[in-house]
Amino acid sequence: MNPGGFVTQWVPLYESNVDTVRSEIATFFEAFPNGTVWGNLNVDGQGYDVVLAGQVDKLKVDLDGIQQRLDQPAWKPVADSMREVGYNSAAGLFATYAVSAADLKGWLRNAQINRDRNLRLQYLAGMGLKQYLAPQIYDQMLQRSRFPTDIFTGSLRSLQSLRAAMANMH
Repeated sequence: MNPGGFVTQWVPLYESNVDTVRSEIATFFEAFPNGTVWGNLNVDGQGYDVVLAGQVDKLKVDLDGIQQRLDQPAWKPVADSMREVGYNSAAGLFATYAVSAADLKGWLRNAQINRDRNLRLQYLAGMGLKQYLAPQIYDQMLQRSRFPTDIFTGSLRSLQSLRAAMANMH
């Protein structure tokens, strides 16, 4: 991956089970140990799926810098698009942060890593059909979450807005 490069992976929580999700996330974090988990726009506090974000270096997000960009006329289409899906600010968007790889180490302990030679995930994924455990799986991850002071920077006001938005999201 190039410096500054970024990769994302969608992980469905619906019709899945804990072992499958743990395998998917542990496999991703083996390749991207600085990775993070981001929730979807929650409905009644329930996650439906998550997105994993990975990069070589530790993620750094300047809330004020991003909000300043969104407030510029050239970025209006981006801001409008965000508003259409329920994100009215940088803090609102980044409130979807759920948890970091470091926070999930204990939860992922002994999770099966999916490899080309074992393709374990193909077997595990079939075991989750007709199971509706998404809220419970997401809650297990969120129980380990802490406010990521090492990821988000910005003014006191921006950080307070993010904390409040995250509290409403989770």
